[in-house]
Amino acid sequence: MNKQNLSLERRLGDWMRAHLPHALTEFIMFGLKQAWACLFGGLMLAGIIASKMVWQPDWPIDRYDGLFLYALTLQILFLVFKLESLREAKVILLFHIIGTIMEIFKVQAGSWAYPESGLIKLMAVPLFSGFMYASVGSYMARVIRIFDMRFTPYPPFWISIVLATAIYINFFAHHFIPDFRVALFVATVALYIRTRIEFTIGQNTYWMPMPLAAFFSSFFLWVAENVGTKSGTWAYAGAGQAEFVSFAKMGSWYLLLYVSFATVTLVYREALKAKA
Repeated sequence: MNKQNLSLERRLGDWMRAHLPHALTEFIMFGLKQAWACLFGGLMLAGIIASKMVWQPDWPIDRYDGLFLYALTLQILFLVFKLESLREAKVILLFHIIGTIMEIFKVQAGSWAYPESGLIKLMAVPLFSGFMYASVGSYMARVIRIFDMRFTPYPPFWISIVLATAIYINFFAHHFIPDFRVALFVATVALYIRTRIEFTIGQNTYWMPMPLAAFFSSFFLWVAENVGTKSGTWAYAGAGQAEFVSFAKMGSWYLLLYVSFATVTLVYREALKAKA
């Protein structure tokens, strides 16, 4: 976190600690920092909702193309105003590629579809969709920096990459062979049950078990996915727009978060602390 943000956080924290109970202050500061970390994702979600409300059929470009230009503009502005570093942009690019590949496969397999028209598409997948995955990457990269996170004790790095690869492959392979996600759920807990995510608020350090953090994050991603579904931005096979997304999708996001985390650690290796 840069010096200006640290100074602002310190002043805000000092003011609240002078007027509010300590526990309440820490809770509010945690929420504010989380909101700042997911700024890109929040703006993407706001763009999806707003575009659904205001977009007209006779406008010069389709909504999907407008969302792509909106997401691209956001990314440029984040770099110009130093809300993201070039290092974080590398993470986002990786997520965009990984997410787009998965989107193409899933759409072709009939798992879900993008019902609206648009020019900026690749094999029926509007390219703004990659920015939705990139939003997760942006959040994870920013939250590590903003909270000065450390992951300890961290299992051997190569094992975490092997597990993430197995999870990613299973998202494709379960269309042809039995789904091994239950075994993968067990593997994530077995591998990371001892890993604590240490994070700072002000001068204080707190921690949370990594599987629990993944569970909470997957819930909020499931909520965001419901927003996208109810706005008609994408549609699951056999499900109506008024229906909630299945809780099974929350499990998918839980597993995908471990792929996401492994991707982030390719760039943020210094946040990892090996087992003693």
